[in-house]
Amino acid sequence: MDKLKLKALYADLRPDLDQVEKELITSVASDAPLLTDASLHLLQAGGKRIRPVFVLLSAKFGDFSIERIKHVAVPVELIHMASLVHDDVIDDADTRRGRPTVKAEWNNRMAMYTGDFLFSKAIASLANIEKPYAHKLLADTMVELCIGEIEQVEDKRLYDLSVKDYLRRIRRKTALLIRVSCELGALASEVDDKTRIHLRNFGYYVGMSFQIVDDILDIVSTDEMLGKPAGSDLLLGNITLPVVYARDEANVSRLLARIEQGDTTEETRHELLTVLRKSEGLEKAKRLSNLYLEKAMNEMRSLPNSPAKRSLQNIALFMSKRKF
Repeated sequence: MDKLKLKALYADLRPDLDQVEKELITSVASDAPLLTDASLHLLQAGGKRIRPVFVLLSAKFGDFSIERIKHVAVPVELIHMASLVHDDVIDDADTRRGRPTVKAEWNNRMAMYTGDFLFSKAIASLANIEKPYAHKLLADTMVELCIGEIEQVEDKRLYDLSVKDYLRRIRRKTALLIRVSCELGALASEVDDKTRIHLRNFGYYVGMSFQIVDDILDIVSTDEMLGKPAGSDLLLGNITLPVVYARDEANVSRLLARIEQGDTTEETRHELLTVLRKSEGLEKAKRLSNLYLEKAMNEMRSLPNSPAKRSLQNIALFMSKRKF
């Protein structure tokens, strides 16, 4: 299973990740049991913990201390979790990672409160790091992430979405949080400025590649692999890069027109997946993902050789070639 292979790539980080996991559980404790239960529901659903991994590995280039670094790894994961809870409300999603979403287990209002709670807990966790620039970085990223959520709503059923608009959206949705994970890890461990900037750029390019691959997998993977119906994002009107590239093909255009008119049946979903899997849009999207991956690898070449560098390279390569 690909998820297990990925975890094997950062097995050396397991003791540090265990510390982060304990801190995550502690951080979502609340006097309001419902908020705690809803937060733990998402937390215990699992996840690859990619953002904390990037924090930890970037911090390895400096003066590493897990007692300090965990207060950076925790907030980036909490922000990621908060964005997932909000996304599920926006998309009216009932499952994530094969489990009921917070909005499905409770309701939309509870999901929104949970997301806000996780955002606030992220800010509280970073308060342990006495670096004003780190707080500005995280705050700016949270603002951009929220703008990205609004853009996702505004772009729904925007069937003439441009490549530029798509890239702007995934920049805010995914790439900026991975970028800030790398930069905050470097900041917290006193990494020199030159190395920090290379790590920041690496995180950004990996994030762009990662999200494009994610959108490809929403088309080529099975429902079981995704833990949700494949192509469900498309039926909801979330237009992704493979569709942008393929929408002028006759079969794709015909099916998009049906969806635009309200035909969102299971039959239509399967038909759309079939034609998209045969389209040129997938290959074009893969090529752009690979270009971002190449940019990420170029940033790594400027860093000193170390186990952390090799791990970052291997994880980036795996994330951009994964099949889950």
